[in-house]
Amino acid sequence: MLIAANSAVAQTWTQTTATNNLWSSIACSADGSKFFVCAGGGSPFSGNPSPIYASTNGGSTWAQTGSPTNYWASIASSADGAKLVAVVGASSRSGGIYTSMDGGINWTSNNVPAMQWRSVVSSADGSKLVGVTSSGQLYATTDSGTTWFSNATPNRAWAIACSADGTKWLAAPGNSVGYLCTSTNSGASWTTNNSVSSRMWWSVASSVDGNILAAVDGNGGPFGHIFISTNSGATWFSNNVPLLSWQNIAMSADGKTFIAAAWYSSGIPTGPIYTSTNLGSTWVSNNIPNLIWNGVTCSADGTKLVAISAGTNRTGIGIGSVWVSQATASPTLNIVPGNGLQLSWLIPSTNFVLQQSADLTSWADVTNSPVFDLKRFQNQVTLPTSGNNGFYRLKTP
Repeated sequence: MLIAANSAVAQTWTQTTATNNLWSSIACSADGSKFFVCAGGGSPFSGNPSPIYASTNGGSTWAQTGSPTNYWASIASSADGAKLVAVVGASSRSGGIYTSMDGGINWTSNNVPAMQWRSVVSSADGSKLVGVTSSGQLYATTDSGTTWFSNATPNRAWAIACSADGTKWLAAPGNSVGYLCTSTNSGASWTTNNSVSSRMWWSVASSVDGNILAAVDGNGGPFGHIFISTNSGATWFSNNVPLLSWQNIAMSADGKTFIAAAWYSSGIPTGPIYTSTNLGSTWVSNNIPNLIWNGVTCSADGTKLVAISAGTNRTGIGIGSVWVSQATASPTLNIVPGNGLQLSWLIPSTNFVLQQSADLTSWADVTNSPVFDLKRFQNQVTLPTSGNNGFYRLKTP
């Protein structure tokens, strides 16, 4: 007999000590320990050029990276936070794509056309990168930015998301009305998703396996929706959330936890943040100020949420902040018997120790080191099978 034990969730929001800025994009490592924020290239607002900032302790302290000072529009990270990619682009300015192989210490300008780049995404290992421009052009690389190739979509892409292995893509037009498009072969071919109407999409997200997808639309008024697909984009359903101008969405690795931010509702340029922990079935408005939210992200297990703002109103642009929410839930422990006993759990944003017991009274740490599965964002431990009863749990050390 095999039994796994898990616990419940609690949540609060805290503003970090990050300097005030017009924050335009944020990325984090899978375990939620490393954050990377950029500024100056937000849309529709444009700020002053700025370096990219990083935190290696979950937002407690921040420091400038070695990046150039520029109008950064979007940033993405590999699962371990070692490989970064950032794009430059703001109104009336042309920019490029920069990559870092050492967590932001050194940066390299990539050989791509100088355009107004809108967004960028990275595979878990940082080898596959996809960038899109404000005019809908798309460029991709499979070698961490050494070489790039153009990869056109049926509709002009504005937002982009991908699976952990970088093979499944979701692209959406945002500067004009259009359909969502998906690819299962790294953009070699595309399928237009006609099951959901043509809209002005602003942000998209994907689970690690690319099966669960999310997209939000918003056109500057209280008319936007959140759409979710559980079959890689074949069909979509709209969620029971307020009609707002939704701007950003992110999800946990397994697609069960969502965070979405809205602003510019009924002429007011600030908005709320909503979260869901049941695949979008129900949503909760979070206890956090209404701000001009320009980006959201979360750890792989969905227990650490991060949001960035551009400011409080049109006259407050540039005094944006970075907010963090840390839940206290433990990850779900999966047990699969077979050729050895395989135990796995999503990489957590807080530390846990795998323990075993034969009688639920005496517990001992499992000394086998977990192996990180990049395709599933899971820690995995394989133990030899035995004919005796066994109990396993994840415990805070």
